[in-house]
Amino acid sequence: MVDKKLAPAIQFFNSKNWKPFPFQLEAWQDYLAGKSGILNAPTGSGKTFALWMPVLLEYIHNNPTSWKKAKKNGIQIIWVTPLRALAQDISMAMQEVCDQIGLRWKVGVRNGDTSAKQKQAQQRNPPECLVTTPETLHILLAQKDNSKLFKDLKAIVIDEWHELMGNKRGVQVQLALAYIRSLKPKPIKIWGISATIGNLDEAHKILLGDKSPVHIVKADIDKKIDMQTIYPDELEKYPWSGHLGIQLVDKVIPIIEEKTSVLLFTNTRAQTEIWYQKIMEKRPDWAGWVAIHHGSLDQSVRTWVEEALHLGKLKLVVCTSSLDLGVDFRPVETVIQIGSPKGVARFVQRAGRAGHQPGLPSQIYFVPTNSLELVEAAALRDAIENGEMESIHCPTLTFDVLIQFLITLSVGEGFSPDAILPIIKSTYTFADITNEEFNWILSFITKGGESLQSYDEFSKVEILEGNFYKVTNKRTAMRHRLSMGTIVSDPMLKIKLRNGTFLGMIEEYFISKLKPGDRFFFSGRGLEFIKIKDQVVQVQLAKKKTNNIPAYMGGRISLTSKLSGKIREILEEASNGIYQSEEVQFIAPLLLLQQKLSAIPDNQTLLIEKNISKEGHHVFFFPFEGRMIHEILGALIAYRISVSYPISFSIAMNDYGFELLSDSPIPIEEILEEDLFTMDGLVDDITTCINESEMAKRKFRDVATIAGLVFQGFPGKPMKFKHLQSTSGILYGVFEEYDTENLLLKQAHREVLEMQMEKDKIVSAIQKINTQQIILKNPGQFTPFSFPIMVDRLRASLSSESLEDRIAKMKAQLIS
Repeated sequence: MVDKKLAPAIQFFNSKNWKPFPFQLEAWQDYLAGKSGILNAPTGSGKTFALWMPVLLEYIHNNPTSWKKAKKNGIQIIWVTPLRALAQDISMAMQEVCDQIGLRWKVGVRNGDTSAKQKQAQQRNPPECLVTTPETLHILLAQKDNSKLFKDLKAIVIDEWHELMGNKRGVQVQLALAYIRSLKPKPIKIWGISATIGNLDEAHKILLGDKSPVHIVKADIDKKIDMQTIYPDELEKYPWSGHLGIQLVDKVIPIIEEKTSVLLFTNTRAQTEIWYQKIMEKRPDWAGWVAIHHGSLDQSVRTWVEEALHLGKLKLVVCTSSLDLGVDFRPVETVIQIGSPKGVARFVQRAGRAGHQPGLPSQIYFVPTNSLELVEAAALRDAIENGEMESIHCPTLTFDVLIQFLITLSVGEGFSPDAILPIIKSTYTFADITNEEFNWILSFITKGGESLQSYDEFSKVEILEGNFYKVTNKRTAMRHRLSMGTIVSDPMLKIKLRNGTFLGMIEEYFISKLKPGDRFFFSGRGLEFIKIKDQVVQVQLAKKKTNNIPAYMGGRISLTSKLSGKIREILEEASNGIYQSEEVQFIAPLLLLQQKLSAIPDNQTLLIEKNISKEGHHVFFFPFEGRMIHEILGALIAYRISVSYPISFSIAMNDYGFELLSDSPIPIEEILEEDLFTMDGLVDDITTCINESEMAKRKFRDVATIAGLVFQGFPGKPMKFKHLQSTSGILYGVFEEYDTENLLLKQAHREVLEMQMEKDKIVSAIQKINTQQIILKNPGQFTPFSFPIMVDRLRASLSSESLEDRIAKMKAQLIS
């Protein structure tokens, strides 16, 4: 028997010929019962309706005779989404429900794209539902009458919580929720919407705090993922990264041809440009049906692509993670994934964009960029079948975000330290903040701390009567509002055609290598570089074709520990002659060759290969821990060897292992006898070998920007990157010399170790190696496992044409 309270929602569903899923009914009833929690449901299953409907039902129940009348209700619910692009679709879906059931509510959107006129209208007459982002939620806190804005608030929903909880934007959400809850005499309902992750209970704790009982509504929907792998005609026994995918374009074209709408995902912006270029070369008749979408393109271009895709005007969008997050009921038929996405959750998220409706399977094609990625395809298939996902961990004691938050409150209504500290400590991120640390932060926002107190510009907050903290200077308040947020981008330059058409943003380091007349491919166009003027890259359309594609810093994502564990399991089976999945069966000859020349490591072994070539002496290590970990491990091992042996190395790595190359012989047998992987002095050795202080200096620029020490400029007049860099560098030097206990300085060092270098994972990797048996092989030539690492090193010094020639010669010398 369905509760009468649910009748309007049931009627709406009936009008659409839908039937509520059990998880939707459960969410409706739990919300109406006053519960908070997390909704865990796959993409495209109707998550939005699961939490939007009960908000409306509660209002209807509480206003039985007047709910159809237009009233000034104030903001009833705030819906936080991580992407601006999602806001418009969500708000339209919400408004449609209100209009159809006769509820005269308004759904408004407030983010960085909202005009000043719209903001003023919202302030005069707030919508009942406000769809916003974490950054804009904090801008609302900076308003002088923010407590009035939230006085009618009944609920806050955090959409795509799994996208936020692992970064500083999630910390922003925690602080905002804690503060808004403190304003309300009665508890408000807080709900998070999350895809499946490995630590849902912890995700609940981070969002709602320790004191809230864990309540998770799970959608019992078997969202089938139909994964199909595209195979090359011939197995490449000596694989190398990046080249195979584009060779399979002729197998990809027919898939696109037979579908009405396709998303083709790549892992990097550069790959997106390459695939768009190659597809258009093959099918120029598709002009107008194919678009490109990545984070460096102009916002108006991205918005047009999203709208055209939504309206069915596009057949294909070639994109990066910029289109990862799905909006309910967007009509995409098929997804194609180019190369391994390096993580299970990322693959499932992308797959979920296809068949993006309840009951429909998600069809995704996996296109490997080298033969070994077929092992990753098999690992993804296994993880999906067993419902295994990565865990996401939340940063702690991010003092830069806390400083920004306290200044935000000071710009708004102000705060009392005694009242705000318990609110801060109620969050997961700041549960362990000490009184000493909090007092240091208070000193920092009022006088710039010990080392900056002589400079008025760092004394932002005044202490008024009654120990009340407030920003009274209008210029300080304005500059703070312009600087709010935790996304600190790499140095980017605007790129414009001669006629002034804005194409997007491009990284400074790529442009710095170009000379006038050089050609490159960007935004689906061949361009010729003219000059840089006033931080703008001026270009014109190139008359000749080019293969030069901008590569972006941080473009290469690393294997997750979940996927690397699955790969080790598959390799262990292969070492015992077991080839279960179709992908592993296809690459069995490659694995057999690896076994014949060297060995296939299992979970109990660390494989090391020693080799000599014309280049010098090579030692390859295969921990299978992902590129990022191998970069640090390679530097660590090279440093430890150099302490006892006068040898210099070049280092290369991929997701499976790393290489040390030297001109002189590497006595690896003797070195292994000396406890190369000892835990003693591990952190000290790591910080020494990778120039941690230089990395910390770069990290400090981000920390200082978030904390408001470095002003990034006014709209349309950003500070030059060199100015930002020199300002943060000066501050870093001052703190290093005169204020070593500075919490922001300590945070920068900690973030390098914990976030950038993933110290815990490195420690775990070394601990694992210490439990393994080391197998040292001398195969006499490169093996299928070592060959791609060596090629990655060559790629850094050779053009793509000369690299292919070099590889062809090397392959000719290897056994078939």
